[in-house]
Amino acid sequence: MLIRKLIIGTVLEIIIFGALLFIPAETLAWWRAWVLLAVFLAAAVVAAVDLFHGHEDLLNERLKPVLQKGQPLADKIIIILLLVAFLGMMVLIPLDRFHWHLLGRPGTIVSATGLIMFAGGWWIMYLAMKENPFASPVVKHLQERRQRVIDTGVYGLVRHPMYAGAIPFFLGMPLWLESYAAALLACVPCGILVVRIHIEEQFLRQELEGYAAYMERVRYRLIPLIW
Repeated sequence: MLIRKLIIGTVLEIIIFGALLFIPAETLAWWRAWVLLAVFLAAAVVAAVDLFHGHEDLLNERLKPVLQKGQPLADKIIIILLLVAFLGMMVLIPLDRFHWHLLGRPGTIVSATGLIMFAGGWWIMYLAMKENPFASPVVKHLQERRQRVIDTGVYGLVRHPMYAGAIPFFLGMPLWLESYAAALLACVPCGILVVRIHIEEQFLRQELEGYAAYMERVRYRLIPLIW
């Protein structure tokens, strides 16, 4: 059952990503988009294979919907805003690249850096998932699974490594696909993640035993030595 869910979920993500890119572009002859989808697929498959044994509860949690029972109302609103902002960024990429040309295209070095950021961001998020068996897509207390504070691995460096990986993931995508305008718009979902951090920390400090002490031990939220 879990294998089927993973396959269906990955295929649906690829189809949705592809539709958001190729339909507004009005062409399939976009090799950079195909490379992006190939990198995303390869990363998703490697992560699923590696996490399948011993991390079944995590994978089942990650496959749940983004609006759930026990989730604070503020997080439900944030999740909706985040999805809208991300989808808007995705659609703007092909519109700008093929039709509008708002701010010009990144050069070869900048766009290649974007692909590295995209892959690197995914790698950081994967490390976070591998370290934290309670990495739910929503803010909630997993009492039925006896959730505890995780402070090892990347969680010993920053309190929110998933978001630390998501930011270069968001920014790298439009840079690789040659849209400065969409890269600028990517700052919106990144900003929403920053707001979500405050909501999540307030919730966990109240609901999860030991989280306040963890915040004292690990001082930085996203970037070591900075914030």
